This record gives sequence, structure tokens and C-alpha cells, in this order.
Amino acid sequence: MEDNRLSRNLGLDLVRVTEAAALAAGRWLGLGKREDVHRAASEAMYEALNEVPMNGYVVIGEEGRLGEHSPLDSGQRVGTGEGPELDVVLDPIDGTESVVKGHPGAISVACVAPRGSMWSPTPAIYMEKIVVDREAAKVLVPECIDAPAAWTLALIARVKRKAVRDLQVIVLDRPRHHDLIDEIRTAGARVLLRADGDTAGALIAAWSGAGADVLLGIGGVPEGVTAACAVKAIGGGMLGRLSPQSEEERLALEAAQLDPKVILTCNQLVTSNQIFFAATGVTDGTLLHGVQYHGDEAQTQSLIIRSETGVRRTVHTSHQLA
Repeated sequence: MEDNRLSRNLGLDLVRVTEAAALAAGRWLGLGKREDVHRAASEAMYEALNEVPMNGYVVIGEEGRLGEHSPLDSGQRVGTGEGPELDVVLDPIDGTESVVKGHPGAISVACVAPRGSMWSPTPAIYMEKIVVDREAAKVLVPECIDAPAAWTLALIARVKRKAVRDLQVIVLDRPRHHDLIDEIRTAGARVLLRADGDTAGALIAAWSGAGADVLLGIGGVPEGVTAACAVKAIGGGMLGRLSPQSEEERLALEAAQLDPKVILTCNQLVTSNQIFFAATGVTDGTLLHGVQYHGDEAQTQSLIIRSETGVRRTVHTSHQLA
């Protein structure tokens, strides 16, 4: 598969998919209807995916964490059925709660790579993650997962020629992270709490100069795989390990013979270098503007990253609305 180059136009096909989901989600901004916004974005993304010339396979969906099914569940076939065989990982809305409440930072995400190259730990739901940019990637050793936060932050600060107090650390604002947040603050680093948006947080941490130095903590497995696609494509560093949050999840991992002790690097989470990552802003954020509606027209801002070339494209699009 590595000898069969993926078309450079695949990125533009993917961004049409994320645009469709973002446009659908944006209509529900601030209306407080979580199920409706997620359903609208998922259906729009699925319809757009089936126009993409590929034989795609969703390697892991969100049904385990959300407890509900959509056309984008694990194992779903997507695309026209013609073209390259691809692993696909998707997030119609990374930051659903942000859309529901009208908060910033929500994006729509789609990633593809050659079939068999993406980590697919179904039925896992949660994983622990550390994400850094290209500069700090060389010091991100597996020991960082189990080490005290202060030790890891000291490594990152040293290689970035900063004081620890100048580091900014993205963490999801969850009860499970209370001790981690205390560790980071005790070490002297600054904490950037996010209500949600795991993939967007990882992208900000991996993007040099975007305002954060590292992402730490536990989030969803699908978001971990989308994050790995983005991080690898832009040359950042990432470590991941399954982190079951309930006895039911732990038993499911055991039945599937998945070892929660194994620490994976970015190159193990996505083994191919033929990665396309696309994201469209739903609400205004650090890297992308949200959808803007003007009567019968809407504007979107999107990002396309192609790992083979390292090229990042920002796409501004005007859409005529029916």
C-alpha cells in the first residue's frame, strides 16, 4: 500500500466532508440541544463521505463513549466504494458541548490513511495522552506517561529553553484530572482548561507557536487517533495508552486482549506516512474561525494537512445555502 501514492486531491475531498458537518452543526450553535446537533453533523458528514472516491473503513467510532449509534460507528464502510482502501477516523464535532453552549474551539475533523495503518482498539473508550510540538518531540520518552508531571514538564521546558513557569499545559476540565491539575500547578506551569475538544487541544499543543506547549490527560480513543494523525502529519510528538475508566471497560479490554499497559508512540498509533487530516471550524477558536452565516451564504475556514509533504493549507470557502 505504501507504494501506491494517494491522490493529492484527497485532502480537498476530505475538507468538503468537514465543511458539511460544520455547516450542519453551526445552525445549532447555543441552542442547548446536544442530541440534535450531533445527529445533524453526523448525518451531514456521512452523506458527504459517500461522495469521496475511496473504499473507506471507520476504524473506531464514538458509540462506546456516547452510548448511541450513528452512521459513523466503528466498522462502517464509507465512500463511493471505488478508489483506495483507507482507514478512516472521524469526529463530526470535536467539542460538542462548546457548540451546545456557544463556547469557542469546536471543530469538525476527518482523517484517512492506507488500510491497516491506524490503531483500532475497539472496544476501548478512553486513553491517556501526552502531545507536544516538533521541538519537544525528541524528549518525549515513554517514561513520561508514568512520571510525575513535574519531571515531564522539566524535560519539555529544558529543550524549549523556557522556565517551567512559562509552560502552558492543556488539560480537559474533568473530575478525573483534579490530581493532575494540582501536580501541574505545583510544578509551577500554567494550566489551560478546556471544557471539551480533545483533538483541537492536541492540535494546538503540537502546532508550534499556537499558544500551548503540551497536552496532558485522559480523553476519548477516537479523538486520540485523530490527534495522532494531525500530530504525526505536522511532525509533533505523542504518547498514548489505554486508560479504562470503569470496570466494564476494563473487562471489555481484557476480553479483546488489549493490554492497557502498552505505551504507543505517534508512529505506532498511525504507522503510515500517507496521512490526510482535515478540520473545519464550527465555533471560533485558536486555529480556525467558526462558521459565519449571512442570509443565503455561509463562510467556513478549514485546515488540510498532508503528512508526506508536510504542507498545511488554510482554506476559506463561501457556500451558497439552499
